[in-house]
Amino acid sequence: MADAGIATDIGLFEKIRRHRRNFIKKTGKRFIRRLGSFLGKQSKVGDMPVFPTENFEWAVSLENKAHLIRQELLGILKQQGNIPYFHEVSPDQAKISKGKNWQTFVLFGFGYKSEANCLRCPETTRVLESIQNLRTAFFSILGPNYHIPPHKGVTKGVIRGHLALVVPDDHQNCWIRVHDQKVAWRANQCLVFDDTFDHEVHNDTDQQRVVLLIDVDRPMRLWGRVVHHIFMTGIRWTAYVQDARKNLETQEQKLAAAVARADAFHIDSDKNNGSLN
Repeated sequence: MADAGIATDIGLFEKIRRHRRNFIKKTGKRFIRRLGSFLGKQSKVGDMPVFPTENFEWAVSLENKAHLIRQELLGILKQQGNIPYFHEVSPDQAKISKGKNWQTFVLFGFGYKSEANCLRCPETTRVLESIQNLRTAFFSILGPNYHIPPHKGVTKGVIRGHLALVVPDDHQNCWIRVHDQKVAWRANQCLVFDDTFDHEVHNDTDQQRVVLLIDVDRPMRLWGRVVHHIFMTGIRWTAYVQDARKNLETQEQKLAAAVARADAFHIDSDKNNGSLN
């Protein structure tokens, strides 16, 4: 009887938690729309769907280091089977991340640094840490023949960059639409855009696509910077971020265990081969 009572209490708690979270999300969306209008007017670089890459020093820097970043990515992809799917890290992305099609290797998330993942790609981390006002950075691994449905980002206070590292041979059939602009990725080139505009992704090929996705604070006038700072400070403590942070820690531990097992296997294999010789 006691166990049944505890189960009922837990079930009720979860229902209340879900209702509260849904209410906050709905209220938050209305607030974010109004905030986006204000931040767009505060922008020093305009308010457009896609930006010229050369206008951003960090984007040019990423392109210059693309070969080093790609080398480290290829090392990460050797353990691709242990890299989490987007919705495993952030359950809020379940509407756009389905099945086993979209994986993320997180380096920075809303200002939090993933120490374990950053250690696996030190050159990439050095480049990222040289970028002022970096908010988020992760390798975004999109499987073949997958479509990310139309959606919008959280805040106009950041500008998003995609450094294309692995692009299908048929690159024209692997593209992103941002508002009314359709752009195909090109290897070692950076795409810079505002993800608060409606956007979707199509990979209509039989090969995967990998980009280094980053969010950087938008250059804004004083009051825009102040309001954005307050907003980002608040959002870091929401379930949207904190749940993802906890999930990421779990996924990091799984990846570390898998890498340790693989290393031990290779050491044993080398020893056995040595004894046979």
